[in-house]
Amino acid sequence: MKVFVQRDYSDGTTVRFQTLFPPELEGKLDKGAFMYTVTQLNANFAEAEKGSCSTYCEGCLACITAYLMYICSETHYEKCLRKVAKFVAEQNERVYMPRGLLLTNPVDRGLRVVSFLSRVYSFINVICSITFGMVL
Repeated sequence: MKVFVQRDYSDGTTVRFQTLFPPELEGKLDKGAFMYTVTQLNANFAEAEKGSCSTYCEGCLACITAYLMYICSETHYEKCLRKVAKFVAEQNERVYMPRGLLLTNPVDRGLRVVSFLSRVYSFINVICSITFGMVL
């Protein structure tokens, strides 16, 4: 079973996911856990895209150094993506895996969807990626 939560384009092209509870998850997951996960993901991506003095200075410094500074340091966006990956891993460990589900990192799907996979499907996906180098 695969369940996808699509991007929410109502506020433009910012990375934001719909908070509508998918009926396919009914009985497998409570709405509160789903809402917490999607709301936190949305908050993390809003923080990543927020412009601040430090992000503007980072951009100027990158331009001045011909973007060589990125050899030594991560961008603000990359740091936030790392935070998203850590959050997804924690949620899988605490909430989703005990219920037989797997939450995939939206970055792995090109920031288009948040997907929930059943444990059987995710096992097949891991075997395919190891054996053939592809994800179903």
